[in-house]
Amino acid sequence: MSETVERIKCLIIGSGPAGYTAAIYAARADMKPVVYTGMEPGGQLTTTTEVDNFPGYPEGIDGPSMMVDLQKQAERFGTEVRLGMVTEVHFAREEGGIHTAIIDGKTKVQANTIIISTGASAKYLGLPSEQRLRGGGVSACAVCDGFFYRNQDVAIVGAGDTAAEEATYLANICKSVTMLVRKDYMRASKAMQHRVNSKENITVLYNSEVDEVLGDQVVEGLRIVNNQTNDKHEIAITGLFIAIGHKPNTDIFKGQLDMGEDGYLITEPGTTKTNIPGVFASGDVQDKIYRQAITAAGTGCMAALDAERYLAEVGVVEETIAGDYHVG
Repeated sequence: MSETVERIKCLIIGSGPAGYTAAIYAARADMKPVVYTGMEPGGQLTTTTEVDNFPGYPEGIDGPSMMVDLQKQAERFGTEVRLGMVTEVHFAREEGGIHTAIIDGKTKVQANTIIISTGASAKYLGLPSEQRLRGGGVSACAVCDGFFYRNQDVAIVGAGDTAAEEATYLANICKSVTMLVRKDYMRASKAMQHRVNSKENITVLYNSEVDEVLGDQVVEGLRIVNNQTNDKHEIAITGLFIAIGHKPNTDIFKGQLDMGEDGYLITEPGTTKTNIPGVFASGDVQDKIYRQAITAAGTGCMAALDAERYLAEVGVVEETIAGDYHVG
């Protein structure tokens, strides 16, 4: 590991809507933020073909182009965006302390503030056909992409409250919804099950799993297997929604930051503050309810403002903290 350590005011980990929005606000506040993109520059939106519900794009925009726009805006104000993965962190627990991050296992960066925007990764079934058709009819967000399947036949995989909620949402705009439940019962609350059962165009198939997603370039159908009888049958659909949960990208923060049993970071209500002074969390890494680009961007803004106020409170206002120095 290099002995030369870079010292910065604000390190942003992650490059989705939360990270780039935080960077825009931090840069405008002269915090000279540095963004490390992680393994998926731009975050989950880079796998989304169309974004129709983000304000400012009246004609809609594809996910990758939108993230390029956000990056350019952040860079226009002086953000430095770097390709790289934060692989290790060491947080100072005292107020005004200096936090340390290791990039790609070899480069050390120290920062007065850190904004965590590492997001949450949707869980998928792991089928090759499913992965091949992501963005071609396979989605992990019905609220994001359901509009594109209006008046069409779709299917959804899952049995919890989220799956039930998304199934009823889809039922309001789609011709039919086939819901695949792996066990012989749903895990969703009784209230959510009643909502599903009240929709005439939702068909629930129990003990059922996806055997294959059919289609070359786009989803054309589904081969379903009954896991009790091994019987298989096919249905024609144009959209498949996976609602089996998300995993927050918080593994490297375990043991240092407070998080729930599900791994989502816990922030002080009404703020983005974590339990460590100078460390803030924004976006899906701390939001397991909404998980939308616009809400992620909103918390990114909050994190930058919280970080700016923190720096003022601890007296970090001089430019002298920027630049490299040698650790002897």
